[in-house]
Amino acid sequence: MDFLKALGLQTNNPGACAEGHWLTSNTTKIMSINPANGQDIASVQACTRSDYEQVIAKSLSTFLQWRQMPAPKRGELIRRLGNKLRENKDALGSLVAYEMGKSKAEGDGEVQEMVDMADFAVGQSRMLYGLTMPSERSQHRLVEQWHPYGVTGVITSFNFPVAVWAWNAFIAAVCGNTVVWKPSSKTPLCAVAVQKLCNEVMHDFGVEGVFNLFIPEDHAIADAFINDPRVPLISFTGSTAVGQQVNEKIAKKMGRVILELGGNNAVIVDETADLNLAIPAIVFGAIGTAGQRCTTTRRVFVHQKHYDEVVARLVHAYQQVTIGDPLDNRNTMGPLIDNAAKMAFVKAIDEIKLLGGEILFGGNALQRPGFFVEPTLVRANPAWPIVQRETFAPILYIMPYQKFSEAINAQNAVSQGLSSALFTNSVRHSEYFLSAMGSDCGIANINVGTSGAEIGGAFGGEKMTGGGRESGSDAWKAYMRRQTNTINWGKTLPLAQGINFKIPT
Repeated sequence: MDFLKALGLQTNNPGACAEGHWLTSNTTKIMSINPANGQDIASVQACTRSDYEQVIAKSLSTFLQWRQMPAPKRGELIRRLGNKLRENKDALGSLVAYEMGKSKAEGDGEVQEMVDMADFAVGQSRMLYGLTMPSERSQHRLVEQWHPYGVTGVITSFNFPVAVWAWNAFIAAVCGNTVVWKPSSKTPLCAVAVQKLCNEVMHDFGVEGVFNLFIPEDHAIADAFINDPRVPLISFTGSTAVGQQVNEKIAKKMGRVILELGGNNAVIVDETADLNLAIPAIVFGAIGTAGQRCTTTRRVFVHQKHYDEVVARLVHAYQQVTIGDPLDNRNTMGPLIDNAAKMAFVKAIDEIKLLGGEILFGGNALQRPGFFVEPTLVRANPAWPIVQRETFAPILYIMPYQKFSEAINAQNAVSQGLSSALFTNSVRHSEYFLSAMGSDCGIANINVGTSGAEIGGAFGGEKMTGGGRESGSDAWKAYMRRQTNTINWGKTLPLAQGINFKIPT
């Protein structure tokens, strides 16, 4: 594959990098598997505990200098990295599709998201604003300012193997932190390729160790990373179950955590909806990345008036979905990430059948090389336990409703609270949906699907989704510590709250 060569990847690649230097002390290998055929792509040398210690130590030493560099200058490093990503968009997008299994278009889109994030972070580097507040004391000034935490840990999932790192790393870096990345072992080549690009840019910029990488050989090293008191902030993206464990461990060390966990996202189609908008949004939301997005559309509540038509149009749309090699632009859906994901799909279909769910389309694992399944439509009951859970696969539950309040209540009845959408031409319904009485999710959209958030807004969800926020808006504040300053520029020492305290001097 030409794109592997273009990104500097080899048959065997180092899996730990500190200060721009690759560590190659281990012979244990982590194999990258092509989910489209189940075949080996290449291997990565696993990081040892000794390698990990070097990564953390060198990231800490770099932080002491990096925090002193003016923020706009730090932004210049990110600008150059954004340009490097532009130059390598096609190759890196192909690698994302090849190793993760999402379509080539989605792979390119993920790299574009990194580029967009770089542009955003460059602007943010000149807008790390504090506040000036009026003091109650004469000749005093009260202000707040923001300082970097230190080493920011970033743990990412396989489904967005590069973009989610960029959300965190670019903002953390312009805020003055150094970054240590622990990617998914299911997509190690994507991480190695990005680190190589970072190393080139850091070398030309004259810095080392702002961005660092380790891919551990076992869970013990990952646990050490989470528990490490030298890492005061960790951003974790993954399942709710693992996120709960991460949260508990970080709480014990009184650290800071950004959690981006599971989603069980719903679309409501009301009686006024424009179905020409709703249908494409639902289809992309449900089958994009083969249903392996945290923002995947998993539940659709359709007003009884439109139910039969929506089902018919979705079935027709699903019949047009082509499944196959994600590097072939003729295909709209690729494979699941591995055989375990494929078996989880099969288990979910079995449970649906036992519950009496009506499979309107699909429902089969494809008997061919790779981890392919059919996109699946199911008429379901919103109270079923399987509908309440997140199945990381292209299974879409369709349910009719009569009253708008019923749809809102059913949407909010799950434990996750990431993304939601309403298709409507009713101002009253749209405003209700966006009010405190409406969607309880961190993302609530009108006439836009649940998937495909822009980087300008803060991304994240509520309830069991974790409550974290990344990317745009003021999410940068999560990567810095707030400091309140009082400056007395007078010649007396008045106390707050009018307290009178005098001692002989």
